[in-house]
Amino acid sequence: MTLALTRAARGIALSAFLAALAGCATVAPKTALTDDARPAAAGELIVVTPRDRARGVPAAQRLEVRAPHGRLERVRVAGLRAGAPSAVPVAGRISGDGHTWRPASDRPLELAARYTVEAVARDASGRRTTRHTGFSTYVPRHRVIGYFTPEAESTVGTGMIVSFGFSHPVTDRAAVERAIRVTSRPPTEIAGHWFGPARLDFRPRTYWRPGTRVTMDLRLRDVRAAEGVYGSQRKTVGFTVGRSQFSRVDAAGHTMDVVRDGRPLASLPITAGAGGNDTYNGKMVITEKFPMTRMNGDTVGFGGEYDISDVPHAMRLTGSGTFLHGNYWAGPRTFGTLNTSHGCIGLPDVRGGSPTSPAGWFYGQSLIGDVVEVVGSRERVVAPDNGLGGWNLSWEQWRAGSALR
Repeated sequence: MTLALTRAARGIALSAFLAALAGCATVAPKTALTDDARPAAAGELIVVTPRDRARGVPAAQRLEVRAPHGRLERVRVAGLRAGAPSAVPVAGRISGDGHTWRPASDRPLELAARYTVEAVARDASGRRTTRHTGFSTYVPRHRVIGYFTPEAESTVGTGMIVSFGFSHPVTDRAAVERAIRVTSRPPTEIAGHWFGPARLDFRPRTYWRPGTRVTMDLRLRDVRAAEGVYGSQRKTVGFTVGRSQFSRVDAAGHTMDVVRDGRPLASLPITAGAGGNDTYNGKMVITEKFPMTRMNGDTVGFGGEYDISDVPHAMRLTGSGTFLHGNYWAGPRTFGTLNTSHGCIGLPDVRGGSPTSPAGWFYGQSLIGDVVEVVGSRERVVAPDNGLGGWNLSWEQWRAGSALR
């Protein structure tokens, strides 16, 4: 009997223990369900794209906050760029139905940045839920910079061509060209033309109208230029077109006629290139001006044929070294009668340069961006990428060099 009672007692005790466990089992899931439901519900109520803790997110990635089963009350997105002192808010708005927040910009993300998202929403029962997420964008291996001509806020001649030289070869030419907008006031048709992978020029169909305001809007930051190479600039600069001046050099007749705003201004005697070093034919643009400069034959392939340390009133016409400059070492009878230079165009001047000499006068009358056209030479027409020689292409040829055609 004692043994039986003991076994019965143990059975009753075990049954009571199991019942207790069963009783806990009916309560514990409720508590666990309530505790675990908050993150799960938040995850369903507020959905953020890109996902939390994502890395290497591209700049073109969609940025969006959604509450498909509730209404968003507040969304704050901010990005901290590498090297920046503080985070910058990303502007955006919540849709009228409260289900979606989207940024105001088409490309709100910047590369090499960390973003945080804070969102508050209410579900159908009125319960408020908050979600905090973060992600980081792709860090490019290389950055490309576009160096532009002319200088910002300068006043230039009507033949100025806007030229960009890039610090890294560009393979995604359409993306880069699309990110650079060159516009004018009054409006005119402007097109880009690529000269190889590292140079993009812009010009209108014909010369700029005097008084035109030209704006260069660079939106290159985070634009993919090549594999692993992205732009770094976001800026807007401009320049103004001054009066019209066009000069025509007759290499065979040894003269230069200067026309200002459609009216003859002067006819000057010159000496041009000869002896197999003839001056290029065609339209060239003044790109640099030097009151005094050194000209050394070694720098342009002529060895030690000349080295003049004090060439006055020098204006660059080509990248290869063609200048229009003052000349004091040739005899007075040279100008207007003979061609004696290594390809440059020389005007009468004195040692040290005189503002009243033909060279000094023309220097003072000229702007960067003025066009000088050479005719009558035995040399070929200057290449369109030698300096700003793009005016030697027809408009159809010019437009054919655009990546957006």
